[in-house]
Amino acid sequence: MTDAPPAHPRLMGPWMATALVIGNMIGSGVFLLPASLAPLGWNSLYGWLLTIGGTLCLAYICARMARDMAGGCGPLTYTRAAFGDGMGFIVAWSYWISVFVANATLAVAAISNLSILWPVLGTTPGAPAIAAVAVIWLFTIINCLGVRTAGGVQVITTLLKLVPLAGAIGVAAWILLRDGSGAVAPYDAQPITAYNISAAATLTLFALLGFESALVAGDRIANPRKLIPRATLVGVGLTGLIYLLCSSAVTLLLPADAVAGSASPFALFFATFVHPALGPLVALFAVIAALGAINGYVLLQGEIPLALARVNLFPHWFCRLNRNEIPVRAHILSSTLASLLVLTNYSRSMADLFVFMLLVTTSVSLLFYLAAAASSLKLVRLGKIQSSPGFDLIAVTAFIYSCWTLYGAGIEASVWSVVMTATGLPVYWWMRRRNAAAPA
Repeated sequence: MTDAPPAHPRLMGPWMATALVIGNMIGSGVFLLPASLAPLGWNSLYGWLLTIGGTLCLAYICARMARDMAGGCGPLTYTRAAFGDGMGFIVAWSYWISVFVANATLAVAAISNLSILWPVLGTTPGAPAIAAVAVIWLFTIINCLGVRTAGGVQVITTLLKLVPLAGAIGVAAWILLRDGSGAVAPYDAQPITAYNISAAATLTLFALLGFESALVAGDRIANPRKLIPRATLVGVGLTGLIYLLCSSAVTLLLPADAVAGSASPFALFFATFVHPALGPLVALFAVIAALGAINGYVLLQGEIPLALARVNLFPHWFCRLNRNEIPVRAHILSSTLASLLVLTNYSRSMADLFVFMLLVTTSVSLLFYLAAAASSLKLVRLGKIQSSPGFDLIAVTAFIYSCWTLYGAGIEASVWSVVMTATGLPVYWWMRRRNAAAPA
């Protein structure tokens, strides 16, 4: 065991870094999203464009900070550089909570989809919770074997989860070439209004959470000054384009009522246009999507306590690394908390538990996006990152977009973000007192 940052760590290259971003963004939620978007018709297309544009603004300012302040852990490094230890701790603490809650959420989603293929899993009392906890610890073990091991798993699962999404795009292209525009839902089926577009954008913004993953794992990526900005921007651009095309294909080529009432819109799409036997296969890919995202978020859950401990904002005990240069203690704590979250709530229905944890994850992630936008503006003023023509406009746009996402998420999400943030205050005050009492 060693306390010092590794001199020659095993780092992720460009493919693994990009897979980390894309894999964490594409969870199982995208396979259900068309059901919510279908009643909005063509408004969903404009909602996607609004969300992708706003997220690209956020990704751009984060990429600039990553380039000029290479390495570190984004939620802590950038906020702390701009606003000091207190704000840096609070944002990192709340983001850490969102990460291990996300792992619990994704594990529940994976088991929920797996129960479609294996019904006994959903009917046996307690089995879903036990299976979800087992999934969390499986990927904890994988990550403790080393960053390159976790990165390899991330690349494989990311490629697999892209198969049904790319397939939907391919099928849609074939239908349009065969039948022309007559196959698409009428443009005026639903009124195109600012309210409907905003409603669609509120739904789609949840699908792009996780674009900051490479920034959080900044110390685990080779040549971070170059690869983190590239992985972030490429990941957001590519994922946004895939989402736009495949989701629009499902919502605009099938009857809106059928999609809205479907428990698996992509399965309905393939069953309608290709073959009914493909429905269960889509559920399998949804499981893979959730598992891949768990792998990526488990990687992140260890980096945040480690980064906090290295700047004396968390107990130094979490600095210790195993022989694979992984903060095992941070992983054990994070995965234990995620497991407790699943086990103490397993009496809820799987759907209710998923919605509850998704709300917590989203609310705190949006808080980090707001802090990142504000930090970029402050760091330009402090001369810690370079400005450029148009940067201030993009940063202000990202800040406004971040405020809108908090508003769009609703009052309950905002309350949860405040609650999650407040839980870290006693820890911060305790660390301040401990540091003040420590010998120089």
